[in-house]
Amino acid sequence: MSFLYLHAMKYISGKDRKQTSLFPISLEDSIDADNSVRAIDQFVDQLDLAELGFRLDHIENGPPAYHPSLLLKLYIYGYMNRVRSSRQLEKECRRNIEVMWLLESLAPDHNTISNFRRDNTKAIKKVFFATVQIARNFGLIGATLIAGDSTKFRAQNSKKNNFNQKKIQRHIDYIDRKLEQYNRALEQSEDDNEKEDIAKDIDTHKGRRKQYEQLEKQLKESGKPQISTSDPDSTHLIVRNNITEVAYCVQSTVDAENNIPFDYLVTNRNDSKAMGQMLRRAKAILGTNTFTALYDKGYHTGSEFRTANQLGIETLVAIPGIGRASQAPDPSYNSEHFKYNQENDTYSCPQGNTLKSNGSTYKGRNYRFKQYKTNKCRVCPVRALCTTSKVNGKVIQRSEFHQYIEANAQRVLQNPGAYKKRQAIVEHPYGTIKRQWSFDHIITKKTKQRASADVGFMFIAYNLTRIWNILRETKGSIIKIHMFFVAFMESILRYVGVFCVQNPKNQIQAHH
Repeated sequence: MSFLYLHAMKYISGKDRKQTSLFPISLEDSIDADNSVRAIDQFVDQLDLAELGFRLDHIENGPPAYHPSLLLKLYIYGYMNRVRSSRQLEKECRRNIEVMWLLESLAPDHNTISNFRRDNTKAIKKVFFATVQIARNFGLIGATLIAGDSTKFRAQNSKKNNFNQKKIQRHIDYIDRKLEQYNRALEQSEDDNEKEDIAKDIDTHKGRRKQYEQLEKQLKESGKPQISTSDPDSTHLIVRNNITEVAYCVQSTVDAENNIPFDYLVTNRNDSKAMGQMLRRAKAILGTNTFTALYDKGYHTGSEFRTANQLGIETLVAIPGIGRASQAPDPSYNSEHFKYNQENDTYSCPQGNTLKSNGSTYKGRNYRFKQYKTNKCRVCPVRALCTTSKVNGKVIQRSEFHQYIEANAQRVLQNPGAYKKRQAIVEHPYGTIKRQWSFDHIITKKTKQRASADVGFMFIAYNLTRIWNILRETKGSIIKIHMFFVAFMESILRYVGVFCVQNPKNQIQAHH
């Protein structure tokens, strides 16, 4: 019975591959009206590519070139569909009907595709700012509350190909020990064949030693604490806890209104000195300093608070815990419980004693500070609870930036609800890019500028996707996605020439 039932079942049948169609379907008819590929086409066609810095003039006698708009469309489509490799994009040109429609059936080779990303790093950044301007035109950026953070993207450079002085010396010492062993073995050996093998090993190790000596020379000439041989601009950074990678650190600033990034910067440094520069850029991009900026404790640096104060920007930066070495035996006697008297430049301890400074300033790692102490510590009944020092007693250090650090601490305590929003704001783009899209590494090699182009396309794809999704929800499903662009292209043309770029002095200027 079951056998007859199986034979009676009907299945959907496909068309005969050899059968010709009387009415062939065109590429235009194959793409739905609300397909996002139409929005990409509209977006790029309305950009002034010459104004953005894309090269449009080519040698007339040479072979015909692909128009920059075509390659820009291909990259935006690729990143929005999780395809970054130039070789994979080349394949998509020949098998993906959406790409065929977008590129009008043209199929550039992977070298042409790769060279476009390599040669247009600055222009790609300006395309990103065009997406920011679209968001502003639609009122999607509030410019009242922003959040900044960074994330690490692995570079195309293994840990084995990253060196500092300690690592180079360790290799040289190992080779020297091996050479001593080989030389002793050579002296003791009486077999000619064995001597020949040992001599070859000695030559091999001497050659390796020269390579490390050359690396040591490059390291000293660079003036940097480390060098990478595959991707010179990448550095060995802490990713989380004790896990490290050779990577780039990407700073971003995100507006709280709709979690839309309006700035990014590819660096090879940690967060401690990044906040001031990112706030300066944010002020120039948004054209205001009336916003509040949220950062985590990695950005808690005195000099950066001073920069924020000079810019007139209010910050809420998480307060890091006191290090174990600075902890008092009884936490109630930690330095934050000592009251500072600004009028006479003294501190009062919980026991009512006054700690004074001798007026001298001392040089710390990145700042200058004063020291405050009192001889009352010698006879203080709670000394064992306050300090473990057996010589000077309790010593308070006050940095030159302490007033700015203290002001931030007061703001955090007064606005606990505002700071709690930080993670939800700034982690949204990173979560999408790194987890959902699996873009957890830099695909380019050789320079920070090329890495910036890769990251730029990530943020372009994120912003366009985010904007379209928001507009779909607010405008309703009746309006097709490409119709959004028809509605605002006239307004964006007035702003497309306005972009924020970094000048050689690390300042931000608006170019019209």
